[in-house]
Amino acid sequence: MHGKRAAGTRHEKFPVLASIIAALAVITMIGLGVWQLQRKDEKEAEIALLNANFTKPAVAYPELGPVSDDMLFRSSSVICITVTHWRAISGSDAKGKAGYQYLADCATGAEGPGALIVAGVSDRPGIDTQWQGGQVTGIITREPDHRSLLGKLFGPKLTLRPMLVSTKGLGGLRQPKPPSVESIPNDHMLYAIQWFIFAFAASVIFVMAVLQKLKAAMPGAAEET
Repeated sequence: MHGKRAAGTRHEKFPVLASIIAALAVITMIGLGVWQLQRKDEKEAEIALLNANFTKPAVAYPELGPVSDDMLFRSSSVICITVTHWRAISGSDAKGKAGYQYLADCATGAEGPGALIVAGVSDRPGIDTQWQGGQVTGIITREPDHRSLLGKLFGPKLTLRPMLVSTKGLGGLRQPKPPSVESIPNDHMLYAIQWFIFAFAASVIFVMAVLQKLKAAMPGAAEET
């Protein structure tokens, strides 16, 4: 009788619900790791496409975003009739020297969205540039997204405008740093490893906790303590 009651007590002490929850959590972590590996392959294919775009023929400048991958990093040109607005953001020139990139909002006709041009780089913000328009040849990219990581993850979807990075400095500015595939992060392998480590650690911690709980519920455990 006493042995049966002890066995029944051990069965009641086993954390069935907690085990199911822990198993689902571990399976989810493993699934996220596998998904990151799949994203890694997709990102590598995307980077290969973008890298090949540098050698492809020039295309017409896209008026509206989003900029598709087959247009990104392609050569293009645009005629800026007049500059409607200047702004300076942190950036670097073609030699890697840090400074301020000057972005020009250009009118390209009587109507339409116009064009966004990276005209060049200076050491100081707020200078009066000498360039007021003309034909610009450059590389197509996307306008900078200055939102925080949380804003990008949980904020509303933002359609970034096309941006043309000039291949030379305009109006006395230094040549801006050209776009590069190196600026596109490919951290999916690192994220996958992290998820697998989390899954392994969670499994080990839970198994150790269950074993300790079962050991404490064994007959004679209270007498030993």
